[in-house]
Amino acid sequence: MKRLSYALLVAPALASDVRVVEMIVAKVNNEIITASDLKRSRDQLEAELRRRGLSGAKLEAELKEREKDILRDRIDELLLIQRGRELNINVDPEVSKYLADIQLQYKIADQDKFHDWIREQTGMSFEDFKAEIKNNFLTRRVIGQEVGSKINIPRAEVEKYYNENKQEFIREERVFLREILVSTEGKPESELPALEKKAKDLVERARKGERFGELARDHSDAVTAQNLGELGWFRRADLNPQIVEHVFGKERGHVTDPIRIPNGFLILRVEEAHKAGLASLEEVQNEIMEKLYMPRFQPALRNYLTKLRMDAFLEIRDGYADTGAAPGKDTSWKDPAQLKPETVTKEEVAAQSRRRRLLWIVPIPGTKTSEATTSSSK
Repeated sequence: MKRLSYALLVAPALASDVRVVEMIVAKVNNEIITASDLKRSRDQLEAELRRRGLSGAKLEAELKEREKDILRDRIDELLLIQRGRELNINVDPEVSKYLADIQLQYKIADQDKFHDWIREQTGMSFEDFKAEIKNNFLTRRVIGQEVGSKINIPRAEVEKYYNENKQEFIREERVFLREILVSTEGKPESELPALEKKAKDLVERARKGERFGELARDHSDAVTAQNLGELGWFRRADLNPQIVEHVFGKERGHVTDPIRIPNGFLILRVEEAHKAGLASLEEVQNEIMEKLYMPRFQPALRNYLTKLRMDAFLEIRDGYADTGAAPGKDTSWKDPAQLKPETVTKEEVAAQSRRRRLLWIVPIPGTKTSEATTSSSK
């Protein structure tokens, strides 16, 4: 097999007909980052900012501010994925479940049709999409295991924050609800008893411990099914009086009996319930812990990524800068002939330069601010 110069990959040809295949910007252990990788990341960033409504001078200013970290973020990602492999972290079960959940959510039973749907929605082959999902799970597992699990918030500190900031925890009475709707719209009277029984069976399953969100996803006829039945927060004044009596004054986790409404049988679950007045410490301790956790998490994550850099073989081409560089580490671009391995095939370059899209249609489940990704770390 013919091989290509590692530093500047060119197709075999006469000197007068040299064609650049790709320029390598950085080498991270045994993987590379190319100029095309960085351009794709920049294009994705710009698209994300436009979806947020930015345009004109504001768009340019935000893009200029954030694009300087694109190389840093890509190096972060590769280092975390490589570390996950070193630790033999297996996320295959989570990936398989996640993909199966997407199939259920969008009701695509046929595997070939599902693969085609993924390609249409993301512009990626199913194999590449699955690899992206796996890398996302792997990255978060490494961060959780190597960084997050080592951050401890003492109970005394939580109590101190609560006592010094009670004004933050004055609540008005409200509830957070999920729903399941068994629709009767357009159905003949003769089918109503069977539909009511279906609703009662779902209530029974939820009360026995099945996850309400998954029941909503699989059985609800409401548009919220795709979001696990989530409705959000409501005050008494926000709800029909017929509904208020079923959900206010109830404990967290309460599942209503089927409520007959004009278009079907409605089942509600109280996910959270805030009473009027000062919330108790027990009610808000998770909120406080998150407030105290994040200022510790970001520096800890950056320190961890710095350590990974110190232990890595890392070279960066002149003209490019890693804004997360480890102090004192020499990452200067050496003579290409000295790089190890000295060459890569065109196929290997293509394998590392697969088209990447923002996976906005199917966000990774369980993502919270406390599970910050490296793209937001400074």
